[in-house]
Amino acid sequence: MQPTAAATSVPAGKRAWTAPRAIAVLAILYAVGVVGILLPVHPDFILLTPLNLLVSVGVMLSFHRGWGKPTLFYLLVAYVVGFGAELFGVQTGLLFGDYAYGKVLGPKVWGTPLMIGVNWLMLGYASGVLANRLLPGRSFWWRGSLSAVLMVALDVIIEPVAMAFGFWSWGGGEIPLQNFAGWMAVALPLQLLFAYLHPGLRNKVGVALFFLQVAFFAILLVLGTA
Repeated sequence: MQPTAAATSVPAGKRAWTAPRAIAVLAILYAVGVVGILLPVHPDFILLTPLNLLVSVGVMLSFHRGWGKPTLFYLLVAYVVGFGAELFGVQTGLLFGDYAYGKVLGPKVWGTPLMIGVNWLMLGYASGVLANRLLPGRSFWWRGSLSAVLMVALDVIIEPVAMAFGFWSWGGGEIPLQNFAGWMAVALPLQLLFAYLHPGLRNKVGVALFFLQVAFFAILLVLGTA
């Protein structure tokens, strides 16, 4: 399997759906999410989270350039490994610690939401293109390691918010350090794979989505868990 070639660009004037417009749509989506969760607009508003994830992934991947077997392979592996790791973690407590999912992420199989694999896929791709942007031309070891660290750093922000709003809960009510070690153990091979398969991939919307995730959870952390 050969790595994909560098992303090709399409003149913005020839496309109605441009990266700035897509980023604006995502920014509005996440702003509405913050307002809807914090007010709250409706007690079940947060149950729209799976829809948010699907729209985010769809918008991000609509700007992927160079579709081919490497990308499809990565997306499949990211979903299967991410979901499989969470399933193993929920059932055994050996990977991330003792935790259980609530109803926010939608339908579950053996206690594990089907959408959690989409979350791993989304964060893996977004952090991968961000690492490519930050370390252009560096080896896949550097870029993959950086994107894995970015994913774990984001999880540090996500965890207390997720507990506060019922995404999942931890045994004893405390987030174990084991969780972050488990995240790194799963994220690192996935992101090394992404970096190897996509050495020149650029996606402005993916980069923006990563920072929108940071902003979304940081705002909820400050305003919603105080």
